[in-house]
Amino acid sequence: MRTTIRLDDQLLAKAKKYALSRGTTFTAIVEDALREKLMERPPAKKQSAVKLKTVNGKGTHAGIDLDDSSSLLDSMDT
Repeated sequence: MRTTIRLDDQLLAKAKKYALSRGTTFTAIVEDALREKLMERPPAKKQSAVKLKTVNGKGTHAGIDLDDSSSLLDSMDT
């Protein structure tokens, strides 16, 4: 079946280049993209919340920057 679609010029150029690089047609690329987008997928499973186990402590030592891995390694060596 023939139909007309209107595409952004840049999108059309990318799709044609993609098809050429894959050795296929523009039509095949559009059909594959539509099939993938319209394919039925099972509903996402609801994930339960993760509960982290914590322990009492005094937190990090003074002067320790958790964002600085180099200083963390240095402090672990001493």
